[in-house]
Amino acid sequence: MSEASAVRRGARILAVVLALGVLGAASGVLWLRHYYGEPGPAPHAVRVRVQAGDTLHLVFARLGRLGALTHPRALELYLRLMGRAPRMEIGVYDIPAYSSPAQIVRMFQEGRVVLDKLTVVEGATFAQFRAELDADRDIVPTLRGASDASVMAALGHPTQQPEGRFFPDTYSFSPGTSDLTVLRMAYDEMAAELARVWQTRRRNLPLHDAYQALILASMIEKETGVADERARIASVFVNRLRRGMRLQSDPTVIYALGTRYHGALHAADLAVNSPYNTYLHAGLPPTPICLPGLASLYAAVHPDHSRDLYFVATGKGGHQFSRTLAEHDVQLRKYIHQLDLDRQAQRPPAGPKR
Repeated sequence: MSEASAVRRGARILAVVLALGVLGAASGVLWLRHYYGEPGPAPHAVRVRVQAGDTLHLVFARLGRLGALTHPRALELYLRLMGRAPRMEIGVYDIPAYSSPAQIVRMFQEGRVVLDKLTVVEGATFAQFRAELDADRDIVPTLRGASDASVMAALGHPTQQPEGRFFPDTYSFSPGTSDLTVLRMAYDEMAAELARVWQTRRRNLPLHDAYQALILASMIEKETGVADERARIASVFVNRLRRGMRLQSDPTVIYALGTRYHGALHAADLAVNSPYNTYLHAGLPPTPICLPGLASLYAAVHPDHSRDLYFVATGKGGHQFSRTLAEHDVQLRKYIHQLDLDRQAQRPPAGPKR
């Protein structure tokens, strides 16, 4: 065979090899494309956590071990060939059953992390809020054991007292969020809501600033859980403030007692020496006594137009309101009588006489 013939033959062989390589590569790409879009193998939802520093290789391998991907390396290769490198948000992802690789990648691209929720109930105290944060395993505790003053300093408000400064709501966040971040969300929301409500206040209220409205709102929050009573409760306190009368609010005394309160107030409790004891000290207490909700904030600056100066619980939910002390004494006696009836109804029957 001549040298020219050999060269031509070698060229033909190389062309065939290249053609087969091209065909193989093309079929490989077609397979990868099909694999990318076909349903995955997992018959149930799979939860995977993406942590700081995780690469695609690590996450796909993790999904492979969890049964959500049959060919983790093939998916990684396909994304490289297509020039796609999804940015993965840190957090926890719930991968639905039979999710295709394309659906999984899209979840990472869109950052569809599972959000944790923490609910701060209206009327909770700041101490209770912090206890909820400490108990949540998905929240990173950066302030556990820190003093309230240290917490407020970390939030950038070192001169403020924390009670009442955080809005009661349900907060959603990614697992791994710090307690400081959740506190900042609640603080900012209360600041915004209080500023907005204060701008709508009635004129000539005996309140010097928005913080005093916050204090009053916290008292309203603890006095009643009946929605349509809040504005009337507010009117009693506003009327008393105008007259220089002591507010005589039981919840402020309970707040002063703290852990010494065991479910009932006694005469000695009403004499406890505390600036929060509104039986002894005129005016509002020095700080809020809880975290008030929006309805109580609104009631504090939109009290009813009334001449009421007193209210007492009915014993059946809600309150009776009075303009004079004589009227109040009548209602108070009714309340005490109702308490006696309730105690008798709960008392077990007497045993047989011997």
